Amino acid sequence: MQPLETMQQQISVTTTGHGDTHDITDQVARAVSESGMTTGIVNVFNVGSTAAIGSIEFEPGLRADMPAILDKLIPPSRNYGHEQAWHDGNGHSHLQATLLGPSLTVPIADGKLVLGTWQQIFHLECDVRGRQRTVIITVIGK
Repeated sequence: MQPLETMQQQISVTTTGHGDTHDITDQVARAVSESGMTTGIVNVFNVGSTAAIGSIEFEPGLRADMPAILDKLIPPSRNYGHEQAWHDGNGHSHLQATLLGPSLTVPIADGKLVLGTWQQIFHLECDVRGRQRTVIITVIGK
């Protein structure tokens, strides 16, 4: 049995603030291709506590629906404990990002991401202001 190999790289995502969503599928697919691995997994991880990574059909309706439903579930408010401590307006941002999670793992087969026809990898900014985000892509396989 061959030992597994790993490859890691990072990409930058520039966001404009709360609800800004980016399709990073092509960048992740490029990293998988550059790794030369044909079978394994890829993990995509946002560095920071106020943005999330996930998969969705990346179309305008869902791009609007995702932040809207998060705002209904965890609305912007000054009443969160985080607000009481820091007064920075982003308590809901931390909670929304935590609900979705900072990472996604996708299988690799035949050197390609195993995603459904209408499934893309997205980065969602939950913070109240724009940021320069770092996303770590780790490919593990053979």
